[in-house]
Amino acid sequence: MAQERSLDARVVGPEAGPVTTTAPAPAPPGARRRGSGLAVLMVLGSCTSLQIGAACAAQLFPRTGSSGATFLRLLVAAVLLLPLTRPALHRWGRGQWGAVVLFGLSLAAMNGSFYESIGRIPLGTAVTIEFLGPLTLAAVLSRRLRDLTWVALAAAGVALLGLSDGGVAGSLDPVGVGFALVAGVFWALYILASARVGKLVPGHGGLAVAIAVGALALLPFGLHGALVTAGDGHLLLLAAGTGVLASVIPYTLELAALRRLPPPVFGVLLSLEPAIAATAGWLLLGQRLGPWQGVAVGVVVLASVGSTLTARRTAAEAPLPA
Repeated sequence: MAQERSLDARVVGPEAGPVTTTAPAPAPPGARRRGSGLAVLMVLGSCTSLQIGAACAAQLFPRTGSSGATFLRLLVAAVLLLPLTRPALHRWGRGQWGAVVLFGLSLAAMNGSFYESIGRIPLGTAVTIEFLGPLTLAAVLSRRLRDLTWVALAAAGVALLGLSDGGVAGSLDPVGVGFALVAGVFWALYILASARVGKLVPGHGGLAVAIAVGALALLPFGLHGALVTAGDGHLLLLAAGTGVLASVIPYTLELAALRRLPPPVFGVLLSLEPAIAATAGWLLLGQRLGPWQGVAVGVVVLASVGSTLTARRTAAEAPLPA
């Protein structure tokens, strides 16, 4: 998603496209060039894994409900990532804990809203609508008219999804559309919260703890549905696949890709996510989009790419500080 989302914490600002807040120090230019081809495959693999994980979650919905599937996803990711990151919790101050808790709550709300959405409307449609969140945030942060133009273009693409006659769009559930819009709002909040955690908490432990906080926040809503998976090997496999494919693998691949790619290139590649989501929905869930729906997804992808490239050009033209 950019669904969201999602473990891949992204920051959208006037000087850069979406980047992971837990990114390591940039590699030398020569090393980036040598590994750029592999890094592109990593980002595309991350987006693909994220959408396959969402498709796995959708298959859990009839038994666990969307809340149960969301809880299981975050629980699996937390169980796997906490031992790997080993956050130094005893060294955290009140400000760090506050930032991580806010990050975790926005993460839970974003994923919960998104899963409620894809339980009602096609995966590609939900991701396309959700993308309005980070695009709008980018325009607000940049305060440039041309960035507002990209948001307007994306909004036109989303409107085309709802106004198209027949096919998938003709039967869009308004509640599902509403949840996708809510997920976009929380994606924007998630971006801001993740940026704050990236500044206050060293290493990657803040993200792992935030995922655990998100799982705890969803415990009252998703525990009953999650218990349904106990003793059912097929459901347990789907739950594990959801956590690994939608969280752990994207996190690992994006972190490795950022060592080799400039942030603007990384942001352009992430902009393909609505198209990848639509393809995953078609291949894995049988959710075919009509011609006009395909055009709408393409318009949103174009708006996201344009926003990222505009930010890149602006950063290149900006004068160096004295």
